[in-house]
Order: sequence, then C-alpha cells, then structure tokens
Amino acid sequence: MVGKGAMQSAGKPIEDVAEALRRAHPELAAVRAAAGEPVYVVGGAVRDLLLGRGRADLDLVVVGDAFALAARLGAEPVAHERFGTAKVVLEGHELDLAGARTESYARPGALPDVEPAESIEADLCRRDFTVNAMAIAVAGAGELIDPHGGERDLGAGLLRVLHPSSFADDPTRAIRAARYAARLGFELEPGTEALLREADLGTVSADRRRAELLRLAGEDSGPAGLALLGDWGLVEPRDDGQVLAVRVAELLEKPGWDEFGPREEAVLRAALGPVGEEVELAAALPARPSEGLKLARGRDPAALALARALGAKWLDEFVAHWRAVVLEIDGSELIAAGVPEGPAVGRGLYAARDAKIDGEASGHDEELAVALAAAREEPGPASA
Repeated sequence: MVGKGAMQSAGKPIEDVAEALRRAHPELAAVRAAAGEPVYVVGGAVRDLLLGRGRADLDLVVVGDAFALAARLGAEPVAHERFGTAKVVLEGHELDLAGARTESYARPGALPDVEPAESIEADLCRRDFTVNAMAIAVAGAGELIDPHGGERDLGAGLLRVLHPSSFADDPTRAIRAARYAARLGFELEPGTEALLREADLGTVSADRRRAELLRLAGEDSGPAGLALLGDWGLVEPRDDGQVLAVRVAELLEKPGWDEFGPREEAVLRAALGPVGEEVELAAALPARPSEGLKLARGRDPAALALARALGAKWLDEFVAHWRAVVLEIDGSELIAAGVPEGPAVGRGLYAARDAKIDGEASGHDEELAVALAAAREEPGPASA
C-alpha cells in the first residue's frame, strides 16, 4: 500500500505543478488560446500529475458552454447532449470537455439528473472520491482547487468519498474504488469502507454494472481489483477466481495469445464466472491435432483462454499453428474434377485440412488427392 510521502508533488509550490501540467499536456496551449470562460483540468489527470505518474486521460470542465469551446478549437466534437459533454482531438490527443454541472439522483442507482453549475467548486462536489475532486485552472498561474482535501488523501494513500450517500446514489463507485485501490495501491478510509460494504450493485442496470466490471478487469491490476470486490462482499468470486484471473491475464500477454481475444472478458469470467465450456476443453486430451482443431474451432476466445489457464496446454498449438493452416487447394478444383457442388466439396476440404494438420498430406497434389477421396465417399458424421 502507498504510505505517507508517496505523493511526489507534496511540498512543491503550486507553480511547479502548473508547469508540470503544461509539460505533460502541451495541447492545453490551444485550449488556453480558445477559452472565453474558465476552464479546468479535473479528476484523474490532476491526481496522476500530483502522484508523478505522467500523462492521463484529460478531462476538462468549462464553467460555461463546452460545445462552444469545442467549436472554437476547430475540432469536430462528438457530443453527449444528456450530460453536456463533447470529445475533441488536439495534436493527436483526445480531450473530454464538459460543462460544469451538479447532479441529483431520483432513486438509488439511477442515472443522474444534471443541472449547470456556476462554479468549479460546485462541479467538484459531484465527484466520487476526494483524490478525484481536484482541479487546476488551465489559464493563469494554474491554481490547484482542492475543496475536499484530495491532496491530503493522496499523501496518505486513502480513498475517501465526498458524502455519505455516495455509494447509494451510484453503487458503481464501489467498483471504481476497487479499480483505484488496486491500480494505485490505496486503502479505503475507514468510514468509506463501512459505507462501501453496504453498497447494493443490484440497484444498477446489468449493462452499467457489467461495463464497470469489464473496465476494471481490463486494467493490469484487474485481478487484484476483482479480488477486492470479493473481499468487500460485493461480488461472489469463482472458486480460485483470483488465481485463475492472474493466470489468464499473464497468458494473454504471451505471443499468439496476446491478439487472441478480449482480455477484460476473459479476466472477468476467470474471476467471477460463470463456469462454462472451458471445463470441457480443459479436460480434453485430443489424440491428433485435427481433433484439437475440431474441439477448439469456433469457441468463445474467453473460454479458450480460461481452458488454457486451467491446464489445456494443447491449446498453445491451436493458437500458434492449427487455426492458421491454409490449404493450397480450393473447392473449384474439386468441382472441376467432377465433385458436385454442395456438402461433398466441404467434406473433401475438411478432410484435406485434417490431413495437412496431422502431417499426412503435404503440398497441392497430396491435398487434392485426400480431398477427392473424401468427397467421393458416402457421407459419414458431420465434420467441422
């Protein structure tokens, strides 16, 4: 865990932080030139700057019209009217622009109702944790605005909510707490932990809940974050879920597997389930490469990654070699040799593929001979 003294900027004059912001985000020069109203860097970019972590995704709050600023920046904004936000790209970097706003919740877990705010301080009151409720003015001396003690909590390595109803209003903040705690090595402030353990993720739509869990699982520290949710009693882990999630995350860093499928989906399923076809695959012992190909072909990539993490070493060959096998022949050659169009052509090509994978056919002529023989046989059980 991060202890006192972890924050690299502690004790620095605020001018140094402002200069660090300019160095980390040179694209802000264009924002300063175009701004006609106060603009602030908020949230993770400020937090990570103070921690000495370098660049982070840049979120800007405009006390005014965010769409107007986006237009003056000369970019084609992608707008989200409900929340008054827009995305623009400057010098190859994507910026999120939002008008300052306040939020209220009609019921626990509902999307917020938003109203414009007249100050950055009012906007910061809607944030999740104190360490994300700081802002730096883009123009002028770069004043750090910290009404909730976020810099203090950064130095102590603590996550602290801004108000007692925070997790009731938006229970997905509990998932974000796990993400930040795992990524930064922070602990929950005791009062925050007590509130978090009462959070009810069931008041949030399944889509929102899953989106936040996938975002957590997609981080390098995702397995640790998912384990924290289990420790806090907010999710029910799969048996040995943390161990399996770590194995899957490590597997998907290896050549071949690293381009094989969505990492976040596989890590999430490893940690929380549900248990599925990976158990069958992990228990399989194909006698020939062609049998392994038939078992693995068309399967969910997450299930294959889970099966390999459970011990199915033969899947390394499927990922590296078997799935990429390409025949030198095609169906037109079988048809030209008198095979009627239809299932017989497919039967012949599948047989040639299996023979090539098993090392029983090499080159065009041998592939064609196997394919023609299989195509002219009476059809047996379907192949795939």
